[in-house]
Amino acid sequence: MSLHINPLSTLISVNHVHAGRQSKSKLRISSILTKQDQNPISPPFDFNRYTLEKADSVNRALAAAVEMKEPLKIHESMRYSLLAGGKRVRPMLFRTPSLCIAACELFGGDEPTALPAACAVEMIHTMSLMHDDLPCMDNDALRRGKPTNHRVFGEETAVLAGDALLSFAFEHVALATRGASPENVVRVLGELAKAIGAEGLVAGQVVDICSEGMAEVGLEHLEFIHHHKTAALLEGSVVLGAILGGGDEEEVGKLRKFAKCIGLLFQVVDDILDLTKSSAELGKTAGKDLVADKTTYPKLLGIEKSRELAEELNREAQEQLSQFHPHKAAPLIALANYIAYRDN
Repeated sequence: MSLHINPLSTLISVNHVHAGRQSKSKLRISSILTKQDQNPISPPFDFNRYTLEKADSVNRALAAAVEMKEPLKIHESMRYSLLAGGKRVRPMLFRTPSLCIAACELFGGDEPTALPAACAVEMIHTMSLMHDDLPCMDNDALRRGKPTNHRVFGEETAVLAGDALLSFAFEHVALATRGASPENVVRVLGELAKAIGAEGLVAGQVVDICSEGMAEVGLEHLEFIHHHKTAALLEGSVVLGAILGGGDEEEVGKLRKFAKCIGLLFQVVDDILDLTKSSAELGKTAGKDLVADKTTYPKLLGIEKSRELAEELNREAQEQLSQFHPHKAAPLIALANYIAYRDN
């Protein structure tokens, strides 16, 4: 048995060799340290602590930003989906906003500077889930382990609450961002709009809807959907943080490619989990892609090839971070590993 340890990851790979064949399993690191980790100048990165801290910061900021006020029903609906999960860390990407904060910190920025943009990303992400769940879209009954917004507040309110979150996201970035130049705030607003518009999230959603039930959907077509539907918002989140942290064009480009990889990685893993996990394990309806006859990576490639693709995307994502200081890049590397090896 041989151990391959990445000191910046929360996972280690254990290779077992039996009669000439090799199998791989993933184990979580607890107290296993390399010599590099033991260097007091570069302490080991505590992924769980980092993500819990960022999740708590974003939860508190979101609760403060979207207050209960008149009209009560719309604000209650907004908060119901936006704050689902309370103080626990949500399964979905260990919160997309963590990527925004981590990217900002990579370039010497701080959490307060990135927090309004991180909250805006979560508002927009929540809006997209609320609308995805509607009867006219995926018609889902469960989200994050709770009844979907329209099941609780009605379809009309769910649509309007999502619209309200979308518009407020831009207002919040414009009015609440501190510690960044006005020029960079404008760049952030432009990046955010592009990520979710007709060239980003919406494009992926439309092509996805039009693809349901199609007899032949190829890999290139599927990648277009997910590069836009899933990766666009992730890309936006990372790029926003990089801009606010002061990254130059080349550096922002590296982070952009990193985000594209992990966005696609998330979708590949999501497709695998949809087939291999129960609704209770996922916190949402399992097997819905199969019922809707959606084209997924397992459907095109099979489970094993899909898992190989996930490994490849994770490696490519982490290659984009190789030029940065390992300690500063640790949160992004660990987040990529979390996406690759998550269980829900």
